[in-house]
Amino acid sequence: MIRFLRFDSMMIFDFFNSVNNLSSESQAALEQIIIEKTYLKSDIIQDIGSRCKTVYFVKDGCARIFYFKDGNDITEHFSFENELIVRAESLFTGKPTSKGIQAIDRSTVLSIDSESLFELYNQHHDIERLFRLLFQKEYVNTVKRIESLQFKTAKERYEELLETTDYVQKIPLKYIATYLGITQVSLSRIRADVK
Repeated sequence: MIRFLRFDSMMIFDFFNSVNNLSSESQAALEQIIIEKTYLKSDIIQDIGSRCKTVYFVKDGCARIFYFKDGNDITEHFSFENELIVRAESLFTGKPTSKGIQAIDRSTVLSIDSESLFELYNQHHDIERLFRLLFQKEYVNTVKRIESLQFKTAKERYEELLETTDYVQKIPLKYIATYLGITQVSLSRIRADVK
């Protein structure tokens, strides 16, 4: 079930301005294309197989990017408060995505239609710069994630996740285990060791 809410812009623009200051005109233009939605636990935000035409921000709660491999549900990425979540490979190529986006718990998500956003780039260069910096940050996070899988132990990756958010206790263990690339049994051992 999806619930549309009146958009409260204060928090997201505090975050945007911490990345790149926006003029009042740019802020007003962005407010016109942001839609706030509340998703319940396990609601699908974006279906596997769809074309990504939306940029999402988690206002509160938690969402994940996931896919299926050999019948197994695999978590690729978590997004928490004030974090971007988008299927960039689909957004920029226009091709269907093999991954979906799902709310892990009751979550409020801000949705921005990408076509409307990209149209604002020519009129508001501070918006273009803001989103370039946000996409750049996500690219760096993706590279760090790949390097973490290559060079760090599962325990080190779990400890990194714990440092990222206090939300870990609300995430089902099966999602965390696949995110770390280990079994739930191995995750239980790591959790016992970390405690």
